[in-house]
Amino acid sequence: MFTGIIEATGKLSRVQHRGTDISVTIESNTLDFSDVKLGDSIASNGVCLTVTELGQHSFEADVSSETLAYTLFGQYQSGQLINLEKALLPTTRMGGHMVSGHVDGVSQVVKIERSGRAWQIWLALPARLAHYIAAKGSITVDGISLTVNELSSDAFRLTIVPHTAQQTTIAQLKVGSSVHLEVDLIARYLERLMSKNSAGATGGVSLALLAQRGFL
Repeated sequence: MFTGIIEATGKLSRVQHRGTDISVTIESNTLDFSDVKLGDSIASNGVCLTVTELGQHSFEADVSSETLAYTLFGQYQSGQLINLEKALLPTTRMGGHMVSGHVDGVSQVVKIERSGRAWQIWLALPARLAHYIAAKGSITVDGISLTVNELSSDAFRLTIVPHTAQQTTIAQLKVGSSVHLEVDLIARYLERLMSKNSAGATGGVSLALLAQRGFL
C-alpha cells in the first residue's frame, strides 16, 4: 500500500526485454534506499514494482506482460523521469489517500492553464472509469495523490500547487501527454459490494438495504 505522496523522482536508466516481459532499472540520487530490501515494493509512476536487484542509488524490477498491457511502461524510453514512493509503514503519516499501486487506466492531458502560482490541468475522462471519479474526490495520477476539483462529461480538472510541481514529474506534462490513473480504492470496492455479494449472486449491498439498516 501507498499514500500517493511522492518521496523522490528517479530516471529510467535501462530497459531489458525478456521475452514478453521487461526488466527495468530506475536510478535516484534523492530516494533513501537505506531501508529498502529485495522483495520490497516501490510505486513507480503509480505502478507497484517489486525490487529484484538493489544498488546504492538504484533498483531493478520486472514488469510483466500483464502490467505492460495496462500501463505505459512498454512505451517508456531510457531517461524517462519516474515518480517514486516506497511502501507505507504502520507509522507513516497518511498525507494522501489509500493507493494500491494497481493502475486502472491511462488518460491524456487535454488542457493546461496557469492560475496564479498554481496550474490547472484537465485530463480526459475515460468512459469506463467515469463512475469512479467524483468532484472533490481523490485520484492517483502517475502515483501522485490529487483532488478532482472539477468534473465535466468528458474531462476532469486538477489543481497543481507549486510544491507538487517541484517535487514530482507533473510539471513536465504537456497537452497530449499520457498518464497513469488509479481510482479511489474505496469507490472500487463499494461498486463491487453494491453489485454482487461474495458468492457472486446479484444483490449484495443496495440503497434499500442501507436505508433498512438506518444508514440513509
